Amino acid sequence: MTESSPTRDPEAPEMPRDMELARTTPLFDPESVPKAILGSHQVAAGVWGRLVCRTGRVGFAFEEPEDSEVVELGPGEHFDIPPERRHRVVLLGPSTFVVEFYRPRSTG
Repeated sequence: MTESSPTRDPEAPEMPRDMELARTTPLFDPESVPKAILGSHQVAAGVWGRLVCRTGRVGFAFEEPEDSEVVELGPGEHFDIPPERRHRVVLLGPSTFVVEFYRPRSTG
């Protein structure tokens, strides 16, 4: 898994240990991030996402419950995103980040 530390949020979901990295997005900044990532979206069934802050600060929020707080990530911190749970990324100023996608480890 990635060389980052989990967020300090005690309510954050934890990715199962039997997952392997499938792909990583390009490095995004406020100018290059796709607008879809900033709106409500979800990770596919069976796939976990991991938002990894590289520089600056980036936020993450689940869409439900509606009053979900924005979790702030600093450089080197990550937040695990479970499958099929609607969420959004929140820009908190100049920053860079990637999203990693994990699938269950192959046994063959």
